[in-house]
Amino acid sequence: MLHPTFGHPESEERLQVLLQAFPDARLGTPAPREALERVHAHEYLKVLEDLAEPGWFGSPDTIASETSWEACLLAAGCAIEAAETGAFALVRPPGHHATPSGAMGFCLVNNVAVAARHMQAAHGVERIAIVDFDVHHGNGTQDVFDGDDSVLYASLHQVGIYPGTGARGEGGATTVNVPLRPGCGDAEWVRSFEQHVEPAVSRFRPELVLVSAGFDAHEDEDIYLVDMHVTDDGFRELAQRCSVLAPRVAAVLEGGYNLETLPRLVEAALEGFD
Repeated sequence: MLHPTFGHPESEERLQVLLQAFPDARLGTPAPREALERVHAHEYLKVLEDLAEPGWFGSPDTIASETSWEACLLAAGCAIEAAETGAFALVRPPGHHATPSGAMGFCLVNNVAVAARHMQAAHGVERIAIVDFDVHHGNGTQDVFDGDDSVLYASLHQVGIYPGTGARGEGGATTVNVPLRPGCGDAEWVRSFEQHVEPAVSRFRPELVLVSAGFDAHEDEDIYLVDMHVTDDGFRELAQRCSVLAPRVAAVLEGGYNLETLPRLVEAALEGFD
């Protein structure tokens, strides 16, 4: 398995349990380097590509090794294919914390941002909305598109946890941050989505919605400082609401580290997207 993380919560087993649960999932193809360079600095990608041995990379919470570059190309390629076909890309490492110039928060390459820029460059899609319901704010995605009025970024996330960004009103006119207090469950997440995300996306009128689908707000998640109580039904409804925001919708896996619940939650989201 590519990109080993040696007991880290963002583990190889995440993909293993998903591939067991979804045996009909098709393999993706690597993204071309130029797709990544639409988002990330050439110098940063070169350092990642040239890694010769495993170790902490970019920040003290993120690991990379000599196989991580290949894994990143494959993850970004799957995200691109999902955007092109309306699929759900089951990938690792996740991406929404990766900034244009660096890695952080388990993330090396910002998969959803790469997919968005590809759809603009290769397919002429002019307006894209990225909806992020991972429990952590996607600071990297926000940074990539800050000041770009062709991409709306909307995030629901827990306030006061990693990475410490995502305050209401942060970012430019096409950034919508909805921080939620600890302890919120389905009702609060769905209500906040209905009150803040849906109207913003509706006004923006995107041709394509890309979903950063993280499942670490689940009630059985046990990741550091996370205190949310979203259920399987909650993720199903969030996905269903995302599915009607634009003529075309696709999703890319972000967080979700409980190996027992992750396949079930992806299945619930797929039911919602359908």
